[in-house]
Amino acid sequence: MTVTDAAELLAALRRRGWSVACAESLTGGLVCAELTAVPGASATVRGGVVAYATDCKVSVLGVDPALTARVGAVDPDVADQMAEGVRRLFDAEVGIATTGVAGPDPQDGQPVGTVHVSVATPAGIVRRRLALGGTREEIRTETVRSAVVLAADAAARNPRE
Repeated sequence: MTVTDAAELLAALRRRGWSVACAESLTGGLVCAELTAVPGASATVRGGVVAYATDCKVSVLGVDPALTARVGAVDPDVADQMAEGVRRLFDAEVGIATTGVAGPDPQDGQPVGTVHVSVATPAGIVRRRLALGGTREEIRTETVRSAVVLAADAAARNPRE
């Protein structure tokens, strides 16, 4: 992955006057690191939360504990709530969230490579389910790329609010 995707996302956000925050689980802060590698990122990036443990997703990001008790942490609705929660926490227009299984073992009944990425904007939530192969590092790297691209697509097509 190159910084180009992240630079394009930040440029699209700047054009709208929007800011971004990240809520990350399996990526462990790599999405926010990718964004802040772009010169001038401080004009757009508000911050990020690494909520690796399920109870942190609940206590810090406001994910419904009944949801995580029912489905675990690797679920599209959990990713949606993480994205909305980080938007609220950082008062950002865009929230990017990642949750999934990078391996080496399955989690919450989900196989390695199952990933959910959600992007919350003023116009709503877009999400993507990924079924990735490869090493732990390859899964994490592809998740970061997919999250940045999904956020750029969402920022480009959503109406200004």
